[in-house]
Amino acid sequence: MYQQLLSYEPVNEQERQDKLAMLAFIDRNADVLDRSNLAGHLTSSAIVVNPSMDKVLFAHHNIYNSWGWVGGHNDGEPDCLKVAIKETMEETGVSKVHPYNEDILGIDIIHVSNHIKNGQFVNDHLHFNITYLLIADESDELEINHAENSNVKWFPLDSVLDHVTEDRMKPVYTKLFDRVRKIRGSAK
Repeated sequence: MYQQLLSYEPVNEQERQDKLAMLAFIDRNADVLDRSNLAGHLTSSAIVVNPSMDKVLFAHHNIYNSWGWVGGHNDGEPDCLKVAIKETMEETGVSKVHPYNEDILGIDIIHVSNHIKNGQFVNDHLHFNITYLLIADESDELEINHAENSNVKWFPLDSVLDHVTEDRMKPVYTKLFDRVRKIRGSAK
């Protein structure tokens, strides 16, 4: 994970700054892979698209009451791509999913406001997030993971942001979707 992040080429100034901060945090915190680090920890997310990359699979998240990507805490696992795939399967029910490649699609440091999860208070903290591009079979049956979300649905890539109510995430998704469009355009 560290080496992959170190060699990642940021796409903009936000990612350049986030990469520096993420590497520094990892260097100073041996427990970055665990939620026991109350200041922040590593998370892995996925932008899940269909094979033609014109639809994206989003979940309606209970905590944020918004449509968004899938992913989660690494919980000790250093292989971020493995975590992104596992979380995708757990949160959506898809079983036919694979990485577009093993490259990082994007990086972001995301502030998580305090909230209650499973009856427990979770303090404000940071998610040092690494995102991957995954391809899933649109015909796979979707399943709601009631502990995490209230719905799972395929959206047209060009209109999914109309359904996102968590405004702070829109620039993150816009950046990632632009990268997907670039990949889709170069694949033709």
